[in-house]
Amino acid sequence: MSVRRTLSVVGAVLAGTVSASEGAAPPADPATVRALLSEIGMLRRDAREAEVTAALRRFQAGVGLTVDGTAGPQTCQALARYAREARELHDLGLAA
Repeated sequence: MSVRRTLSVVGAVLAGTVSASEGAAPPADPATVRALLSEIGMLRRDAREAEVTAALRRFQAGVGLTVDGTAGPQTCQALARYAREARELHDLGLAA
């Protein structure tokens, strides 16, 4: 194996390790899902359950996940990532 190929493989493994450790999915409990959807601006805090499901479906469709209205591990991980990015933009003064 060439040095370039070896470094490419090592880089891919390290990138996967870093993204897996940083992207741990939050619990899929309704309060957490509601809070994350609210944090990214897709849901009012006082929304009814039907609105939560609709917002979850819109989020899933918008990020290319399976649209089922269920907060599974992939959906929770994506919600956490988008919420973290929204916080960072807000902290930098780049978002409302």
